Amino acid sequence: MTSAAHWILEADHTTSRNTDTRRLVRKADASEVLVTDWREVGDAEHLVTVRWPADHSFYRPTRDAYSPLLFTESLRQGLALLSHTAFGLPLDHRLGWERFRSPVSPAALRATGEPAVIDMYITHKEITRRRMGTTYLTAHVEATRDGRHVGRAEVRYVTHPGAIYDRLRGAYANAAEAFARALPPAPSITPQLVGRTNPHDVTLAATDRPGLWQLRVDTSNTVLFDHPHDHVPGMVLLEAFSQAAQAEAAPRRVCPVNFDATFHRYVELDQPCWITAERVTRYDVRLGAVQNGAAVASAIVTSAPYPGH
Repeated sequence: MTSAAHWILEADHTTSRNTDTRRLVRKADASEVLVTDWREVGDAEHLVTVRWPADHSFYRPTRDAYSPLLFTESLRQGLALLSHTAFGLPLDHRLGWERFRSPVSPAALRATGEPAVIDMYITHKEITRRRMGTTYLTAHVEATRDGRHVGRAEVRYVTHPGAIYDRLRGAYANAAEAFARALPPAPSITPQLVGRTNPHDVTLAATDRPGLWQLRVDTSNTVLFDHPHDHVPGMVLLEAFSQAAQAEAAPRRVCPVNFDATFHRYVELDQPCWITAERVTRYDVRLGAVQNGAAVASAIVTSAPYPGH
């Protein structure tokens, strides 16, 4: 492990340090960088601080609350940063999540009109480095906001060196070329069915079967597609699962407070992907993503009434 000295980002997004941070958290748009601070607190234990903006064009689906997936995006950025800084993995390593479990507190998602500061205590319980450079990691996360519980998470993820990743991806290895081959987005379902007001933010397209949608991949959505990707990002799949759970609950307004998701394989941009939903209980929905007849991701999403609804 490399030395993990206390490190604080400059507030000015034009500084070279913030430019480095954008690379570390895999964001091209400085305004979407959430991480502000990190430090080592123990062996494989770190405190990562993020700042949620007072408002957000995508992760504020209601006037009064943030989306739980803003916490997930915060975690994604924190793990990416730690993989390169605390654990010394080169920037050409490609990160992928295999398993993700995360309950959050709806009360902690309340928006006050002021930015929110979230502290994420991240403990890596397993770090396995393979001979060719691939590394498998398991992280446990506890998050607080002003000392109050926000949520927790457990993430199992893998990082591949660029050369190995390119061999795994084969014809899809070139992100710019794969991104250019993305299917045009199908028309969105009614935004209100998934708790949205703008069709641009909808990740589901209608089919003629209840509980079945086509994944709507709109690469012009610069929050979900901040830069060219060689496959559909996991955050897009989680957003689609979230919206499908809301569609199953409509017209009730619900908040997805717990994800238990597994990512089985990469989802290609140039082929249709189908989202399935099966209600398990009043608030639990079993969701799947299927491409070319094979399961590519699955999840159980548990919802609760949105704060204030």
